[in-house]
This record gives sequence, C-alpha cells and structure tokens, in this order.
Amino acid sequence: MPGTGAVVSKVLTQEALCLLEKKPQPCGIIIFGASGDLTHRKLMPSLQGLAKDSLLPKNFYVLGVARSSLTDQAFRDKIKEGLTGAASPAGYEDFLSHCTYLAGDYNNPQTYKAIQERMNGLDKVYQTQGRHLFYLSTPPSLYEPVVQQLGAAGLAVSRDADGWVRIVIEKPFGYSQASAEKLNETIHSAFQEKQVYRIDHYLGKETVQNILMFRFANAMFEPIWNYKYIDHVQITAAESVGVEHRAGYYERSGVLRDMFQNHLFQLMSLVAMEPPASFEADAVRDEKAKVMAALCGVDGAKSSDIAVRGQYTEGSVEGETVPAYRKEPDVNPQSTTDTFAALRVEVENWRWRGVPFYLRSGKRLPRRVTEIAVEFKHVPTSIFKPLMAEQIASNVLNFRIQPNEGISLCFQAKHPGPKLCMSSVTMHFDYEEAFGVKPPEAYARLFMDVMLGDQTLFARHDWLSLSWQFLDPILDQWAAQKEKGLNFYPAGTWGPPAADELLKREGRQWLTT
Repeated sequence: MPGTGAVVSKVLTQEALCLLEKKPQPCGIIIFGASGDLTHRKLMPSLQGLAKDSLLPKNFYVLGVARSSLTDQAFRDKIKEGLTGAASPAGYEDFLSHCTYLAGDYNNPQTYKAIQERMNGLDKVYQTQGRHLFYLSTPPSLYEPVVQQLGAAGLAVSRDADGWVRIVIEKPFGYSQASAEKLNETIHSAFQEKQVYRIDHYLGKETVQNILMFRFANAMFEPIWNYKYIDHVQITAAESVGVEHRAGYYERSGVLRDMFQNHLFQLMSLVAMEPPASFEADAVRDEKAKVMAALCGVDGAKSSDIAVRGQYTEGSVEGETVPAYRKEPDVNPQSTTDTFAALRVEVENWRWRGVPFYLRSGKRLPRRVTEIAVEFKHVPTSIFKPLMAEQIASNVLNFRIQPNEGISLCFQAKHPGPKLCMSSVTMHFDYEEAFGVKPPEAYARLFMDVMLGDQTLFARHDWLSLSWQFLDPILDQWAAQKEKGLNFYPAGTWGPPAADELLKREGRQWLTT
C-alpha cells in the first residue's frame, strides 16, 4: 500500500475534463463584423467546437451583424466553409441552426433598433433571460460608434433580473495612451468595467495559462524565481509571413503597437508578477498591473539604448523569394513602419532588480515561433577544473507557446566517456503528447470565460494605460526620426544586427536561432 503522503496521478480524459468544466447559462452572442475573416476563421469554429464538446448551453444563439447583404442561409453557408472538427455534417447543421444574420450600417440607430427586435424574438425562442454577449470583430475605427449606439439603444444593460450584458473588444486597443484613454471613456459611458472584456488571444493558449500553474502550484520553482537565480528572460514572437492583406492596418500600427503593447507585455506580466492573493480575476490583474507600473521607462531621446526597430528587405523565407516590405501591395514605397522590434526592459522591484527582460517580434523571420526563455545564472564557482564556472552552460527553462505547445528544461549532465565530459540535456513536456489531445483553440477558452463572467485572462483598463505610457515615448521618437535609426534586415533572417548587439553588449545572445 502507498505510504502516507503518496499521491496517485491520474490523467483525465477529454470527456472527463469537459464534465468538470462549468457550463455557461443560456445566452445570445451578437457578433459585429460577422462577414469578416476573423469571424469565419476563428470565432465561429471556436463556438462550434464548444458546442461539439457540449460546453455550450443547448439554448444559445449567434446573431451576426455586418454591412454585407446576406440572408440567414447565406451566412450559414459561409460559416460552414470554415468549420472543422464536427463528428458529422449533422453536427454542423445543429450548430448552424442557432445562427442568424442581420445587415445594417454600424452608424445608423435603425440598425440597433432592428438588432433589439431580432434579439427579443430570439430570446423568447432560446430562453436566454436577457443574457447577451456583444463581440466587436470590426475595424478599430468602429469600436466607439458601435459602443455609443449600443448605449443609446439601451442594449448595454439587461432588463432581466437574471440577465447580464458583456462586450468583447479585439485589439488594437487604441493607438497611443491618449487614444486608449479616450476609447475607455467612451466604453465606460455605456458599460461598466466589469462588463468589458478586452481580448488577447495569446492568453487563451494552454502554455500561457500554464505559466500561472507552473509558478504557483509547484513549490520547487517559486523560491528561485527572482534576481538571485535568474540571469535574464527572453520573449520571442516570430512570424515567417509578411504583411499579407493587412497593409492598411500595419502601415498605421507597426510591430511595436501590434505585438508588444498587448501580446508580449501580457506574457512578460505573467512571468514577472507576484503571487496573487487568490485566483480571482482582479487579484491576478492587480499583480499584472503592478508589473507594468514598475517598468523602468526612458524618455524618447534615450530610446535607442533599449529599443531597436527594423524593416525587412527582399530575401528568402522557407526557400521562397519574398519582396521587401516597401514592395508589398498597398505599402508606401518610402514607408518607415517597423516590421521588427526588440526591447530591453527592467522591472524595478525587489524580485527583479537588475534582471533584464529582452522582448522581440518581427515579420519575415526564419520561422513561426513564440516562446519564453528563462535563463538562470551560472553556477557561482566550478569544481570541475579546468572548466570555469562561465564555461558551464546555464540552465534554461523554455515555455513554447506556438507551435507545438510545451515546456522544456535544459540542464547539465555527465556524458558517457571521460571524467569531465559534460553535456546539456533537455527534459521536454509536450501538451499533445502528454495528454493525447490537441490544445483547444485559444478563442474557445476565452469565449467560455466571457460567458462565465471570468475576466482573469482579459486586459484591464489600468494595465493598458500603463503599457501605452511606457511605449509612447519610444513611438514618438521613432516617428520623429523617420528613417534615421531604422535598421533593415533581409527577409528570412532573425532581424537586424542591432538587435543582437542589444544583448551582446551585456555578454548575452538570443536563444532562438
């Protein structure tokens, strides 16, 4: 028999996990921008996946709203084209029967009157009791008009005692601190903060969520999660694709706004945050906001000390010759938009004092990968003479977010052979291999959280304001410099040499090569 304290480990099946998952109450899901790419590529497949796994209530409906003139059947046909994973075509049909469509101008009050009328009828059919989820899958320029119209139409509050109204807003959330705060003011004129879900799909990924469990459910790691043992942290979000069909958006944003202000800073916050008092949404988000408040900022004139920007030129990616960014369709031939950026930041608190966080992201890099690498310090001294301490490779803990989600730990072990033959070995945990199932779609997890009223994985307004506060001086300086300070790099490489120098000057190097 097992002794006292023995633990029996059991891996739950996907079916058992679904039974443990709390199921949302009946509700209506209203998607603005329903004829767009995101809706059909991510949102509808995620909802259908939840329905297939019995994680949606039987009584739900999806009302798509967009400018395109479509019938209900044409809308369903378009959804069906993007669906995968149903057990049979009949599985599609059951889900599609809950989907309906309404065409209208987002700025016209009559559109919202029609939405209200359609919702009233659907609420009676599906017995939703005034529970409504509004999802803004529109261009950012439409966020404020839609919110204002929802408020004016009385759709921002539920008229039922058991009801609720929640709104999901896609990134980008603002263009600067001033624009983000203006957008927040507009949103708060119609919705309370507890109703607002600013979505970042990175936070729906299994490995990202696992950072919290890895840190706070394992006693062996938290004691060494500080400046005494960690040398530095690297966060990389690399894309092999170019600007694709997003030139209009990308020309205005650039990679610093597109990736750092949300995705990379969110990942950094999870790595650096203090243990929250509980796993409640605001307890977690309080600690994430403290990380952003503790960032050691610089004025624009000194941004070159911590920031590198680049833009890709013609090159080869995965054996294919690709054009320079300035040659991409709809891109200004003299564009100074950043397609690559690297930052060195520090969190000025007791835990992280003196530990640099290196962040980088770019387009047309050699391959698609997003990961967090935590490199620990070298051993203080070496007993394996003539090897010096700095000649012994340091331990590295790696969180692979995409592709192939998992965690690995690199450490030193004796290699068979001579007495001092030492090699780096890696212990690797792969989600799909370990649990026998593919990690769920990130949007599915986040949809569930919205319907359940859990804001843990969604950005709060104060966190957003602090992230823009840090980036604004850098962005302003880049805008003033124009092409000066813009580093070009061939497509298919890991960015400009200046990004390597950001680490080399402190005796470090990027770990993903």
